Amino acid sequence: MATPSFEEIVEDFEFLEDWEDRYRYVIEQGKAMEPLPDALKVPATKVDGCASQVWLHPHVEDGVFHFDGDSDAMIVKGLIAVLRRLYNGLTLDDVRAVDARAEMTRLGLNDHLSAQRSNGLRAMIERIQSVAAA
Repeated sequence: MATPSFEEIVEDFEFLEDWEDRYRYVIEQGKAMEPLPDALKVPATKVDGCASQVWLHPHVEDGVFHFDGDSDAMIVKGLIAVLRRLYNGLTLDDVRAVDARAEMTRLGLNDHLSAQRSNGLRAMIERIQSVAAA
């Protein structure tokens, strides 16, 4: 299950054959995001398990999940943007039903991220899932 916004990324990735272009695309997605206000970069929003600094600020409004995030690493900020397109706007039940590993596999990211980046991505997904389950 993926949002139409995430499906756009899948389609764009199919068009971009070169991995350098795909990395640039992910980085551009991150650059397009509004930065997380410094007041939200606190221990409660920090994601452990990431090599870089990562903050996720989830919020639920009328049963609909949204999150904002930020990182000090451009590729990680781009991964946050991709996850936002995967999850934002879903109900909590739908967030819990998303198989994020399978969706990210559709992008081929699992094969092209370093072990540290993969661990960080997994930590971000676990945080999102835990918020949706709470």
